[in-house]
Amino acid sequence: MKKRTLIAVCIVYLAVLLRITVFRSSFSLANFLQKGTLNLTLFAEYIPLMQKRRWFRFLYLFVGNIIWFVPFGVLCCCKERPIKTWKILLWGFLLSFFIESMQFIFGTGVSELDDLILNTLGVWIGVIIMKILKKGK
Repeated sequence: MKKRTLIAVCIVYLAVLLRITVFRSSFSLANFLQKGTLNLTLFAEYIPLMQKRRWFRFLYLFVGNIIWFVPFGVLCCCKERPIKTWKILLWGFLLSFFIESMQFIFGTGVSELDDLILNTLGVWIGVIIMKILKKGK
């Protein structure tokens, strides 16, 4: 992928990702450090959803947290010079941590430990997809 195209795709991806995670309709500077919610119990939200058989909501949250970060892993693998997998995973984790922090600071979502894990898993899946695709060439 050409460098300019890659940069443009990355900017659009990050803009969309931040729009759906931080700059939601509930975003307001008035909420700054006012309404943030923090959940450090792993998968606390998912278990009740499964118990209540709210499968669509479960899939939306669980799979969504993975899917939205797959492109990050893919895009990092598109650079001309290869990047070590551990560095891509670290960058993905840090991006997820940034988003979770911003959600807490601006009160636009629940900052959850499991989101960090699922988002990083999504990055790893993106890297694996690109490694498989590159092997096939």
